[in-house]
Amino acid sequence: MASTSTTHRTRTLWAAGLSTFAATLMIVVGLFQFVEGLVTVVNGTDFLVRTPNYVFTFNATAWGWFHMIVGLGAAVAGGFIFTGNIFARSVGIALAGVSAIANFMWLPHYPIWAIVIIALDVFVIWALCTVDLGKT
Repeated sequence: MASTSTTHRTRTLWAAGLSTFAATLMIVVGLFQFVEGLVTVVNGTDFLVRTPNYVFTFNATAWGWFHMIVGLGAAVAGGFIFTGNIFARSVGIALAGVSAIANFMWLPHYPIWAIVIIALDVFVIWALCTVDLGKT
């Protein structure tokens, strides 16, 4: 009986740790994404790498606003994940996916920053998906 109790407690602590990790990382990624968009809006195309033959071409200012909105949403969702809200966790997974896709399309314009955010988004999705909701 002690083994089952210890296993349940270990799973609960592990799930709480992953939720805290994911929430913190969501806030950080959201802030990174917001700054990425802000730099694009303020500096325009002078700051970005020019790739004339890239398949996805977007207006840099509109793209910057999109990054700012997604980043703000991710940071807010990260804050709500701290409350243990299942809906916030679902929104966090969705926003991390949108962020990863957006940064993939943004890759030729700001490559290193986009790769860092994609990697952090993958960690966020992993952490939010591996939490055992029935045991928390």
